[in-house]
Amino acid sequence: MHDDLRFENEVDSSRYTLHRGDVLVSALDYRDDGRSVSLTRAFTVPTFRGQGYAEIVVERAVADLESRGDRTVIPMCWYVGEWFEKHPERAGILAPRG
Repeated sequence: MHDDLRFENEVDSSRYTLHRGDVLVSALDYRDDGRSVSLTRAFTVPTFRGQGYAEIVVERAVADLESRGDRTVIPMCWYVGEWFEKHPERAGILAPRG
């Protein structure tokens, strides 16, 4: 079902995007300060909501950041916070609270 998805880190726009074909279906905005990445807003285009696209864009963004290994994550968006609650095995990338 999701084989035709294209995931990108649009560094100049500070967002991760998920496209189905040429159509944007979901985006995850962020702020990168060089040490941590604040994931600030997950958004799915209204006509594509309820199909799991926000979960996919967050999962792929976290995987990208984990593979880079040089940033921690601060979940500023409620959706991202809930995603980490559902995936405690991925909490190792979270910035320490303090």
